[in-house]
Amino acid sequence: MLTSFLARLVALPWRRQLAAAFGLGLIAALALPPVHAVPVLLVSIPGLLALTGAAPTARRAAWLGFAWGWGHGLAGIYWVTHAILTDVASFWWLVPLAAPAVAVPLALFVLPPVLVARALPAGWPRLLGFAGSWVLAELAQGFLLTGFPWNLMGTVWAFAALPVQAAALVGVHGLSLLTVMLAGLPLVAGWRGWAGAAIGLLALGGFGAWRLAQPEAPAPGVQLLLVQGNVPQEVKWRPEQRMPNFERYLGLTAEGARHALAEADGRRLVAIWPETASPFLLAQDPDAQRMAAEALPPGATLLAGTVRAEWAPDGTLAQVFNSLVALDSTAKVEAVYDKSHLVPFGEYMPLAGLLPIRLVTGGMDFSAGPGPLRLAPPGLPAFGALICYEVIFPAAVTPAPRPDWLVNITNDGWFGHSAGPWQHLAAARLRAVEEGLPLARAAQTGISALFDSRGRRLAMIPLGAMGTASIALPGPDAPTPFARWGLAIPLAASLLCLGLAWLLRPVVVSRTASPPAPRA
Repeated sequence: MLTSFLARLVALPWRRQLAAAFGLGLIAALALPPVHAVPVLLVSIPGLLALTGAAPTARRAAWLGFAWGWGHGLAGIYWVTHAILTDVASFWWLVPLAAPAVAVPLALFVLPPVLVARALPAGWPRLLGFAGSWVLAELAQGFLLTGFPWNLMGTVWAFAALPVQAAALVGVHGLSLLTVMLAGLPLVAGWRGWAGAAIGLLALGGFGAWRLAQPEAPAPGVQLLLVQGNVPQEVKWRPEQRMPNFERYLGLTAEGARHALAEADGRRLVAIWPETASPFLLAQDPDAQRMAAEALPPGATLLAGTVRAEWAPDGTLAQVFNSLVALDSTAKVEAVYDKSHLVPFGEYMPLAGLLPIRLVTGGMDFSAGPGPLRLAPPGLPAFGALICYEVIFPAAVTPAPRPDWLVNITNDGWFGHSAGPWQHLAAARLRAVEEGLPLARAAQTGISALFDSRGRRLAMIPLGAMGTASIALPGPDAPTPFARWGLAIPLAASLLCLGLAWLLRPVVVSRTASPPAPRA
């Protein structure tokens, strides 16, 4: 059936091939969170390889790859429109343009693997070359244009802890390599390819089951309280809503702390608020600090998202930061982290003064902090702070020296009730597995959750709900291979695939070449 489908696909007229490539990209996005329809890749990726392999010129292959990538990016990133709808009166003209425009650079990253695959003979060389160059393109996506490694192919497995355990060895990029290889196996080996793909999946699941069955590290004696205020983004910063929003978080914290202490069994309480949950400058406002501390029981600590400001000697505002503040029950600020990897157009305007638009809310850009920090408030295990999409960058989430857990605060209210929060949550789960560290996540409108060091979800507050979740913080694992070696592992694996593809090229060519003509 697959062979027949691919034959009809490559026989289509040129324009219909472009439309088919776009549709295959759309279908491939169904494998992403929250749908996780992973089997669609068994059609979408072979279809892309068949179309580009049969293209008469490299230019046409590039257009087919772009069409596939544009469809995949558009279906995976459509939720950016929700951020514009929070201020539709100002940016209504961007509504039909935002998602297609963001999908364009994502589509460009599909071109290198497509062109590499077309340059290699069909069979193992083409599949190995495609998979290896796909991962190289994903790695580049994490660095070019400030980096945006969103919806990496390996995230299709993040629907549970079992299938993502290999990320502890090879990271999400390594999972992407395995995924592309498994999806393309039926194309190069017929029924043997289907059998090979099944064996690969069984091996992936077997390793996951073995790793999940290993003994767990001892817990550090901390009771977490995740607080989700569910404040709609469109009303978050209205002046008349600031005090009611602040009081909502104070009330949720006080009520949740009473229940958490009943379950704590002597463990120290740590409450976590989402990104910019405090509408006041919590690091510098004594009244806000006092009110927040009054909601905490004695000995507890609050980790809260807030805006932090710095003033010039003449009293003018000099800089603003997107920050996390650690506050104890006596209203003392124990630690501060300033976000270092800012969102282009959301927190600062690239090419300031050259672009005719300004999307950043407020009067000035946010300033970047110095980078990942290991925060160790008195009496608490040291943690690494990650604000918003800092959690999507593999091998860049853990400061040195290594902390005992990770805290991710975020404001996914920009995404609305869409796939965006689920995709962000999947990235957080993968970082926990890669680093072998528990990860606590507090989101403004959801999804707040706690993952242990192997990606098991221990607590969750649903999307669009207001409430709290109380759970004991689990212990950290020993550093994983990926935590030790980082992106060098998937980089080496991708280069190995490309090397094998080049070595196998003459073997495949010699088997398929026509015999020489007899001498006269």
